Amino acid sequence: MKEFVVCYTLENEIKREKIMKEIDVKKEEVVQEILEKIEQSKYFIAKGDQEDYWINSSLIRYVRVLHDKGLSRYSHHSVSRE
Repeated sequence: MKEFVVCYTLENEIKREKIMKEIDVKKEEVVQEILEKIEQSKYFIAKGDQEDYWINSSLIRYVRVLHDKGLSRYSHHSVSRE
């Protein structure tokens, strides 16, 4: 399994969610899945380390997907919603 961290930048805070995927899943596929979830749902649940969060999709300004392993500054993909 491969672990990704999704960072949702909202108007006034940042929420993080860890997502487990099969080893052959690429980061771009995770980004596409997240963007589709945002477009299709007014609200959705993001599963954090400590708690789950209800996120209002209209408040998301920026999305960043990182590989959890090492969280290298070169292992990310970001998408702005503005």
